Amino acid sequence: MVRLFVPLPDPAPADVTLTGERRHYLVHVLRLLDGDALEVFDGKGRAFEARVTGLDAESVRLVLGTVRVTPPAREMAVLQGLPKGDKLELVLQKGTELGATAFHPVATARSVVKLEPKRAEERTQRWAKIVEEAARQCRRDDVPQVHPPRPLLDAARALTPGTLLLVLDEEESAVPLGEAFRSVPAGTPVALVIGPEGGLAREEVEGLRGLGARPVTLGSRILRTETAALAALAVMQHLDGSLG
Repeated sequence: MVRLFVPLPDPAPADVTLTGERRHYLVHVLRLLDGDALEVFDGKGRAFEARVTGLDAESVRLVLGTVRVTPPAREMAVLQGLPKGDKLELVLQKGTELGATAFHPVATARSVVKLEPKRAEERTQRWAKIVEEAARQCRRDDVPQVHPPRPLLDAARALTPGTLLLVLDEEESAVPLGEAFRSVPAGTPVALVIGPEGGLAREEVEGLRGLGARPVTLGSRILRTETAALAALAVMQHLDGSLG
């Protein structure tokens, strides 16, 4: 089934008219014709049966039908230290598949990547498209939010009140991630903090502790920054009953 992300108001309209990139995708990439069926999801947990009812040179008209509503999942945010290259794009794509509900790219003491405001805005727009596409492909009806880059502690302070911060800390050996997560009441928002390639500075870990964070470990192996984020999400989703 063809799926398309379209932000919709609440209540949803009976039909929508699409232009620009979405029209191009339906007409020139998917080659849909008048009368063809598809599914529209709004990124907030709703998916609608839809049908093409009009095509012209500028727009496509879709009539919306039966709606499916997916109950909201536990909030699982990822505070990812800005890594080099395209590693963050991997975390965004696969993290979306693994159930992350928000991504916070964060600047840390050991981050090599430095983004000027204009560049940060451009990257944030690209990152948002990556998670939209990943949500479409993995059949999620919600789309994780991608926040603009900001300093680590600022991002931690901006989390939903009551969020439990779990810090992947290479110097922590006593508290496994799974053990810490099992003690979290069902439905409590959780946020993972992952450092960049050089890890987190000790003053950053202590600053997070001051906000109530718990340092945890994924075991004796030292994982790459992009691997650590995805491995941790997989562990938590499994313990939460969403994987395997």
